[in-house]
Formats: sequence, C-alpha cells, structure tokens
Amino acid sequence: MNEQEIFDKIADIIVDRFELNKDQITNELNFKKDLDADSIDVVEFVLELEDTFGAEIPDEEAEKIATVADAVAYIKTKTK
Repeated sequence: MNEQEIFDKIADIIVDRFELNKDQITNELNFKKDLDADSIDVVEFVLELEDTFGAEIPDEEAEKIATVADAVAYIKTKTK
C-alpha cells in the first residue's frame, strides 16, 4: 500500500469522524490543534486506524501521532 492509498483511507476516517470535507485534509492537519480533538476523540481515531489497517498501535506510539502525516508514516511502517 503506498502513501497516497494510506492517506486516502485516513482522510475517509477523518471525514466520517470529524465531519470535514476531504479537500480540507492535508498532511499538516493536526488532530488536537486543528480539529479540537480531545483525548477520547484521538483514542477512537486510533482504534479506527487499527481496524482499518489491521495494525496494533501501542499507546506510546499513538501519543506521537499528532498530524495526518504522522499517521500515514506510522501506518506505512506497519503495512510493508
């Protein structure tokens, strides 16, 4: 799976969960700063990433995922 495919799937999750238009989603989008996501929102997003990509994301790693680019990079390392 390439970076664009990963980005598209993550963007779909964000569209559903945070009610954004897909064209508003960039690699720089920060979950907490730009989306006002609280810790529960982030946990639910990470759980959805795990379900979508079949990758377990430990809490220590999940805390490092602040932007869409962080999520794409992490998933890319887990889906080679």
